[in-house]
Order: sequence, then C-alpha cells, then structure tokens
Amino acid sequence: MKTSVVLATAVLLLGADPALATTPPRNVPVCTGLDQLEIPASAISLPTTGGRVRAATTTSAVVSGQTIEYCQADADLRPVDPSAPVIKMRIALPHGWNHKAMMFGGGGFNGTIPALTGNVPFAAADAPAPLARRYAMFASDSGHQQGPAAVPSLDGSFGVNDEAVRNFAAGDALKKTHDASLFLIRRAYGLSPAKTYFAGGSTGGREALIVAQRWPRAFDGVISGYPAWNNLAEALYLGHLTRVLARPGAFPGPAKQTLLYDSVITACDGLDGVRDGVVSNLAGCHFDPRVLRCPDGADTGHTCLSDAQIGAVKAMSAPLRWPYRVASGETGYPGFPFLSGADMRTPFLGFGTTAPADPMPATSGYGMQYWDQWVKYFLTRDASYNSLDLDPLRPGRWLDRISHLSTIQDRNDVDLGPFARSGGKLVLLHGAADELVSHRSTNDYFDRVRDRLGPVTTQGFLRYYLVPGANHANFGTPSFAAGWDSLTALERWVESGRSPRNPVVADITHGRTRPLCEYPGWPRYRAGDPDSAASFTCTR
Repeated sequence: MKTSVVLATAVLLLGADPALATTPPRNVPVCTGLDQLEIPASAISLPTTGGRVRAATTTSAVVSGQTIEYCQADADLRPVDPSAPVIKMRIALPHGWNHKAMMFGGGGFNGTIPALTGNVPFAAADAPAPLARRYAMFASDSGHQQGPAAVPSLDGSFGVNDEAVRNFAAGDALKKTHDASLFLIRRAYGLSPAKTYFAGGSTGGREALIVAQRWPRAFDGVISGYPAWNNLAEALYLGHLTRVLARPGAFPGPAKQTLLYDSVITACDGLDGVRDGVVSNLAGCHFDPRVLRCPDGADTGHTCLSDAQIGAVKAMSAPLRWPYRVASGETGYPGFPFLSGADMRTPFLGFGTTAPADPMPATSGYGMQYWDQWVKYFLTRDASYNSLDLDPLRPGRWLDRISHLSTIQDRNDVDLGPFARSGGKLVLLHGAADELVSHRSTNDYFDRVRDRLGPVTTQGFLRYYLVPGANHANFGTPSFAAGWDSLTALERWVESGRSPRNPVVADITHGRTRPLCEYPGWPRYRAGDPDSAASFTCTR
C-alpha cells in the first residue's frame, strides 16, 4: 500500500508519466532511452502538437579546458499551424550532473541553435562555461530555421507566419523549449533540476527579460546582457537611420567613422580622471561633431565631415519620437551614444561600410539589414518591398500593422514583482559603447522597473551594471572587452542569499580591471595604478 502511494506521488511530481516514477535518480544520463522518444503535448504548457527526439548520442567536447562527456539530444517540437516551422531544440546532459539546468538565448532573428558549450554574456576569461560546471544545457532556434542570408541571424523570412512570429518575438518558443527540456531531463536523470537558470545577450538578453516577466517561476536566476527588449521600437528607429544614411552624401565611410571615434575619445577620455581609451563619464561628454566640419560643408576628404554626414551622425545619437500611438505604448527610442564613446571601430554593428540601398547591401550596418528584413517579412510580407520607401515617422497604411506587431515585439511589461516574490534574481549587463543596442534603452528599462516596484524591492532581486568602453557582445576589438564571472555571482545570490558585493570587471584584451559599478554609477580614477580596479571608485 505504501509503495503505491509513493509511486502515485512521484507520478504527479514528474508530469503524470509512470515511466518517470520508476526511473531511479542518477548523475549519469540514460541517453539511449531518449532516442526517438515522443514528447507529449501535455508536457508543454503552451499549445503544440508534441515533439520527438530525432537523435540522442553520447559525445564529448573540450569545454573551458575540460573534456566533458555528455548526452546530446536533438528534438523537434511540432507547431499547431501545419504551415509553421518546427522548433528545433538541443539539450546537453553531462555525466556528473550538478542537478542544475541552464537555457541559452539566441541573437538577431535567431534561426540557429546556440552552442551549448559556450559561456554566458561578458563571461570572465577564466570562468568555466556552464557545461563545464556540469549544468544540463538546452536551447532552441526559437521556432524557425535560418535561410540563405549571408549572416544567419539576419534572415527574417519566417516573419510571414504568425505562429513563427509569436515563437520568436513574444517568446513562446522559450517556454515550449523549457518544458520539453525539463521533460527530457527527468527522463534522463530520474529527477528535475534543483535550480534552473537562463542567460542570453542581445535578442537573448531580451529573451531573458521575457522569461522573468512571463513565466516568473520557470527560472530561478537570469542573466540578461545588452537586451533588445523594445524590439519594434528599435526597428522603427533603425528604419529612420537607414533612410537618413541612404540620403545622397550622408553616409560617413569607415575612414570618417574612425575620425569621429578618435575625436570623441580625444575630447572625452580624460573626463573620468585618466586617459585610458575609455569614456566612463558619459554625462560629461558633450562632443560637437561640427568641429569636424569640412570647409563650406562639402565632402572634401577623409579628414572632415560634410554637413550631410554631420546630420547623419547627429541623427544616430539623438532620440527619435514618432507622432502616432502604437498599442504597446512605446513612443520612441533613445538613440545611440555615438557622440559619447560608442565603438565605431566595428562598422558592421553600427554604420556599416556601405550606404543603405535597394537591395540592401550585406556590407551595410547590421541594424539596417535587420530593418530591411523586418519590413519585407514582418510588416509588409512582401519580399520585393523596398524598405527605403517606408518612412517610420509616416507609415501610412502600415500603421495598424505596426501597432499590432508592437504588442508582440515590445516586451515592455516591467512588473517583475511575481519574479521577485518567487525568489528570482536578475543580473542585467550592458556596455556603454554598444553600437547595436543602445545602453540608454536598458537604462530606461531599469528605471521603469524601479519606478514600478520601488528601489527597495528592486535592489532585492535586480542588479544592473553598465560597463564603460564595452561594446556589443565584445565583438571585434572593443575598447574594453568586459569579463566578469556573473554566473558564480548569480549562483551565490540565488542559492545562498549572498548578493553581489563590489564586483570587479576585467578587460580580457588589455589586462586591466575596473570596479563594476551599479547604474547610474561609473568608475572615477582616484590615484595609483590605472590598470587596477583599486585605483577607481564608483561615482554618481
């Protein structure tokens, strides 16, 4: 009698699957039992038609200097709409499991599964990746497969399908993948994870905020890096810039972008007390690009900016407001800090090396190509549409569609109270020299959360760190290649109640450190070795 009661209780806890109740807990996964396993629709809390594991094999990889043996299972989660693409997901189940799980977010338009052997955003050079710590890892392509775009994350062709758009933009694929992965973890190990985490940057940072808001009990801790949370608002802003840069003579080529960057650094670098190639005192930087004006405003070469180019630079740095209402309530986008130290040495993420045109060149900026794909597939659903013809400030007949998409793409509900009350912890990171997702937008998000929940509640579950000199995802050669062991800090906070105290961020390229200041603080030099965090203090 007692055995039957225990079995019945275990069935309830493990998802109403008797096979799980009879699986003894283990630290080494049962891999062969996952191959071709059906994932029932009942295991997934959002609508699907179930899924199936396509393959499960034991393999190994060198991760953070360690050879990690693990079971890799690849599965498809089937849509409700038969014309929608499947969600392709992958899970890595290590031998010697630490009884924890982590989900990785994607980037751009997604379309590929992130590498489960990778690390969290802005990870320290010596910080072991989650799989090396024996986390069970999982991720998906967010519900569509990349097409023939030159850059996989810039393929927006899936936007013609409503279910695929919701999977990507509203984050539905995140919960579907989470639920299916926990089903497989229970199958493989005989028990559920004790703690589950999420980490992602850019689109993945946006996804991190989505899971904290929409499913506050699904993840115990979340790392969100440089999040594109107001996705439609930024798309409209990028569309405006695309049109500005496409004007005759307005595009500043790579040499002029370098001129602008070097001039800003020269003017503003020392405002934090030391000249180190990093603008830390953003509020004190008031560079005027007109000091670089060519004689009579004409384009006379690489050593100056024409009037048209000065106008384009100022447009990129200025906030944009649209003169109409959208259903999400967003009214604008704050612009980029190109006049206060944004890293223009990686033009692909900023201006690009070629002016926007139709068809959109692959050498134009990432944001311009993103806008082009969004207009063609999300908005007009016409692959032949010239995105330069659509003015985000005067969208005409497309306004209703824009407003509808805003309810899906702008994930701007900042009431994270349920996440906080469930014990969840959130670490938010952004580089002050980000050239693709404006740190000003993340400042706005944090301020909204604090205004909604109050400073005391916010401090109890959220830390936001702004890193001067760090660009988008440490792409290329940033002024400050940020590295911090945020995962260990988050684990201590979630599992032991020890919040981050006086963290230090390293520049993993230049061998120096700085205090990691909570926003709105920034590191001011006091005295001593300028390569040591001890020589700086966080200042507001």
